[in-house]
Amino acid sequence: MTRTVELPLWLLVLILLFAAVTFASHFLFPSVRWFFRRRFERAVARLNLRLERPIEPFKLTRRYDMIQRLIYDPEVARAISRHAAAEGIPENVAFEQARRYAREIVPSFSAFAYFGFAIRAARLLSNAIYRVRLGYQDKAALRQLDPNATLIFVMNHRSNMDYVLVTYLAARRSALSYAVGEWARVWPLSRLIRAMGAYFIRRKSRNDLYRRVLAAYMRLATQGGATQAMFPEGGLSLDGALAEPKLGLLKYIVEAGDAYAEDPQGRDVLFVPVAINYDWVLEDTILTSAARAGERRFKARIGVIMARILHQLWLWMTGRYHRFGYAAVNFGRPLSLREFAKRGAGNGALQLPDHGAEAPSCDPAADLTTDLATELLFRIGQAVPVLPVPLAAWLLLRHGPMGVDALEHHMAMLQKQLPRVVVHHNSASLRTAAEEARRILLRRGLVVQQGGLLVVVPAKQDLLQYYANSLAHLLPEGPLGLPEGGDAARALDISASARS
Repeated sequence: MTRTVELPLWLLVLILLFAAVTFASHFLFPSVRWFFRRRFERAVARLNLRLERPIEPFKLTRRYDMIQRLIYDPEVARAISRHAAAEGIPENVAFEQARRYAREIVPSFSAFAYFGFAIRAARLLSNAIYRVRLGYQDKAALRQLDPNATLIFVMNHRSNMDYVLVTYLAARRSALSYAVGEWARVWPLSRLIRAMGAYFIRRKSRNDLYRRVLAAYMRLATQGGATQAMFPEGGLSLDGALAEPKLGLLKYIVEAGDAYAEDPQGRDVLFVPVAINYDWVLEDTILTSAARAGERRFKARIGVIMARILHQLWLWMTGRYHRFGYAAVNFGRPLSLREFAKRGAGNGALQLPDHGAEAPSCDPAADLTTDLATELLFRIGQAVPVLPVPLAAWLLLRHGPMGVDALEHHMAMLQKQLPRVVVHHNSASLRTAAEEARRILLRRGLVVQQGGLLVVVPAKQDLLQYYANSLAHLLPEGPLGLPEGGDAARALDISASARS
C-alpha cells in the first residue's frame, strides 16, 4: 500500500481531469445551480409584484421537463402508435420524430431576456418609429378579470411590428407567449425568440403527429394558465381588411379550456380582443404586391431592407428624420369562453369574405370554435383604431380630390354621425389629424397637391385602398358628399384631368 507508483505525466493529468469533472458534476454544479435558481426565483417573485398577472409556474418550467411531459402525454403516445402503423415504421422511430417536434415547439422562457431586454427594446423601437397611442373600450372590465383564468390576447395582424408593439404595451400586465411561424426559425434569432417565450409552429403542416404534439402543448399551456397572444387570421392581411379566421390554434385552446365548467378546479379562458392600426405599415408595398400576385410569398430582399434602415439612420443623424405617423392599439371588451358557450353564438357578427366555407361540422368543439372566432373578429373589428391616414385614404377614394379643410370637415361629420369613430391624434383639433394625413400621403407619393387639393396618384391607388380597408367596416357605405363651394368645383375639374 505504501509502494511508490510511477505514472506518465499525461496519464496523471488525465486522471486529475476526470476527478475534477466528477467532483464538479456531483458536488459543485448542483450547488451552483441551486444558488442561481434561488436568486432567479427571488427575482421573479419581485417582478410578479409589479405585474397585474404574475408569471405562471408553467412558463418557468425547465424546457427539458416540458419536452418530456409532451412526448409522454397519453394523447401524443396514441398519435405515435397511429403514425407508426400508418407509415409502417417502428414505434421508437415515430417516438423520436415526436421528440423532434416537441423540441421544435417548446420555448425556453427567460425572465431576464423578456423583461430585461425585449421590453426595453420594444419600447425604444416602437417610440422611435411611431407616435404610439393606447385605448380601451372597457377599461373597468379589464381590471376585473378573473385572476385564475387563462388570458388570451386575440389580435388582428397588420404588420410584423404587431409583436413589438403589443409586447411593449402589455408589459405591465404579464409576459406574452406568441405562436411564431417558420420565418423566425433561423439562428441566432430563434434562440432569442424562444427565450422570450414564443413557440414555433408549422402553419401549413398536415402531419397528424405534429398536430397532436402541438395540440398537447397548447392544452398544457392553457390549463397551466399561460398568458398567450395569437392572430386568428393566421397571417398578415394582404389587403388591409380583416381576413377570415383560421381555426387551428383557437380550436386547441377551446378543447383545452373548461368551456362548460365540467371540472370544478378547471380554469376559464378569457379572450381579450386587441385591435391594431397604423398610419404607415412598414411592409405595405410588399403585402399589396403579394395581393396582386395572388400568393402569400413575400419578395423582400435583405439588401433592400438594409438600405432602407441605413437611409432612415442617415435621416436621423442629419436631423431630418420624421416618425411614420401614429400606431394605435385598442383593447376591446373581454370575452369569457364559459359565458360564450352558455349563451351560444354571438349576435351581429362581422361579415367576413367567404372563401369557400366548409359544411357545418358534427363536432361540438369545432362548431363552438367557429362561432367564437366570428365573435372575436367582430369585436376586434369594432375596436379598430381610426387613424388620420386610413381615414383620409377612405375619404379620398370615396369622394375624390379635396383640400385639407374639406378633409377636416368630413372627419368632423363622421364623428358626429358615428360616435364610435374617434380619430387618434395628439391634439383636440381634427386639423392636426388632417395635416398629419396630408404630410404622410404627400411624402409617400400616394397623392399629389394640385390647386390646393389632394389628388390620388392612379399608380398608388392600391396602397390607398389597403389603408382604407382597415376601417371600411366602421364607416357608412353611402357618400357623405363634399362641402358646397369652391372645393367641390375644383375637385371635379382636377379629378377629370387626373383621369385623362
